[in-house]
Amino acid sequence: MLDKKKAVVLVSGGLDSATTLAIAKNEGFDIYAISFDYGQRHHFELEAARRVCESQGVSELVVFKVDTSIFRGSALTNDIPVPHNRDESQMADGIPVTYVPARNTIFLSVGLGLAESVGANDLFIGVNAVDYSGYPDCRPEFIKAFEDMANLATKAGVEGQRLNVHTPLILLTKAEIIQRGVALGVDYGLTHSCYDPLPDGTSCGECDSCQLRLRGFREAGFADPIRYNKS
Repeated sequence: MLDKKKAVVLVSGGLDSATTLAIAKNEGFDIYAISFDYGQRHHFELEAARRVCESQGVSELVVFKVDTSIFRGSALTNDIPVPHNRDESQMADGIPVTYVPARNTIFLSVGLGLAESVGANDLFIGVNAVDYSGYPDCRPEFIKAFEDMANLATKAGVEGQRLNVHTPLILLTKAEIIQRGVALGVDYGLTHSCYDPLPDGTSCGECDSCQLRLRGFREAGFADPIRYNKS
């Protein structure tokens, strides 16, 4: 029997990365999962990442710790209020304060190091350029530029073992992502998406991420299985 192809999958614990993980598994890859402890305001997403990996039969999850002092000026890592109850036009207006400087560039670079170390030529990330994310490091042109760089910067690339960066969700709506995940058996009750959860992990229901998630489930025709603050 031929060995399965290897892939590194970035798993945050959110809805998109859980779906991306399921897609990579469905495509027959042997999965190496990686998450990041980068000084985010809470660790609920890291706990969710472990649950998601366990539920999908991923035997190993690397949690890479990033020095928290490098990420400044973001509502996800600093004492800056997370915006609540913004409408679609506000979400679409500029880069949100929840943007973390160069986060995906750093995460993909670490994922690239793991990929080359384990002999994987495929790297999956659940970035999405639809639904008003506003993040510059979620755009197709960024992913292409990173992939080009990766093939110039690595021993594997120089020796002709091309590395491919997969972004299966990048042009899907949130509803389409959810429909794809449900079809693949993703348990979204294990995921965490909220930027500003309550101390017990309950999702606020009002931040951009919660609102986009809730709208996605409504449009997909499914009930969101996680808990939201009802107050």
